[in-house]
Amino acid sequence: MVNTGKFFDRWAFNGRAEAMQSEHVNPVRQFLRRVDMEIPFRFLDVGCGNGWVVRIMAGHDNCKAAAGIDASKNMIKNAQGKRRSGKETYIVGDIECWKTRKRFDYIFSMEAIYYTASPKRALERIFGLLDPGGMFFCGMDFYAENKITSRWSDTMDVVMHLHSRKEWKAIFEDAGFSTTSTLVRDPSDRKRWKRDIGTLFVTGIKPSA
Repeated sequence: MVNTGKFFDRWAFNGRAEAMQSEHVNPVRQFLRRVDMEIPFRFLDVGCGNGWVVRIMAGHDNCKAAAGIDASKNMIKNAQGKRRSGKETYIVGDIECWKTRKRFDYIFSMEAIYYTASPKRALERIFGLLDPGGMFFCGMDFYAENKITSRWSDTMDVVMHLHSRKEWKAIFEDAGFSTTSTLVRDPSDRKRWKRDIGTLFVTGIKPSA
């Protein structure tokens, strides 16, 4: 198996980072429009890639700070080169062992959690990084009910954890979250599964103190 950081290092400057952004931007924007962000907040993107979601959130009037973390040094270099705001911070690191005193109101991840060595440990760490009442939004196209994308692991020489919608919710709940899930479809996408099946978003809420 290839190290995940090195795997995505190869994607950072060959156009794949921008392709991922293009493929995910519509469902992500659809989902984020549903989130009430009417009070000031701090934001973290886990597996931020070229930083496109961080840049979106940094442009929000109520965003105080927006950070992105990624195991790929080249992805972070790419993100830093695209920085638009002093609110943005980018970190090379592994969420499972990142040591920081910072806490966040919203944490986001798109197509990243299933690449971690242990999703359970990653979710426990994310739970600890949230303030009480904070929310984690996790989007993924690679899940068991999506039969087309579940084949990806056959062609990628990298760790990928395949779970059903029900199993992902259970993993979130084991980490301490109160959990809901939804499917976001993109009627305009050329791929039939994106139109008919959609991206799975699991939302975890950290209970208030």
